[in-house]
Amino acid sequence: MPFPHDPAGRHHAIADIFTDRVRGVSDWDAPAPVDGWVARDVVRHLVEWFPAFLKGGTGITLPHGPTVDEDPVGAWTSHADAVQALLDDPETATNVLSNPHTGDVPLPQAVDQFYTGDVFMHTWDLARATGQPDRLDAEFANQMFSGMEQFDEMLRSSGQYGPRVPVPESADITDKLMGFVGRDPSWTPPT
Repeated sequence: MPFPHDPAGRHHAIADIFTDRVRGVSDWDAPAPVDGWVARDVVRHLVEWFPAFLKGGTGITLPHGPTVDEDPVGAWTSHADAVQALLDDPETATNVLSNPHTGDVPLPQAVDQFYTGDVFMHTWDLARATGQPDRLDAEFANQMFSGMEQFDEMLRSSGQYGPRVPVPESADITDKLMGFVGRDPSWTPPT
């Protein structure tokens, strides 16, 4: 079933999948595909960068849950619930996120464009680190890959992505997307 196209619906669907992976982690210190990260750091990244970005661009402060070090599951679910509540609130639908790099973007669109896609891609990181199912939704992965590929040079120069990892032409869309953002699709945790 395809993801919803509205920002609130898409976030709900993607966050639910990430939540399943978070709840499936048995070793939070398992190495992750991002150099120097462990599984806990994948969650840390998502719950730490977005609140600062949101507050800086809108003045909105998300409620805090436990820290990732205390309770990674609780930290993630508190954070995901707060983002969902923001998207579900009709009062925030007309808010604008202002950022010198992105300009003024309606808040729901900004969350969808900058954050929800990040959750989607980091689902692969957490799943791969912890031995869980790591195939991403093909339709949304295709949309992201097509959209990002046309901005390859700009995205690469932003420092947000590593060098592109070549993948065979016959690779599935998950491997193509992850290779594009600098992940080695054949990466497995060290034994």
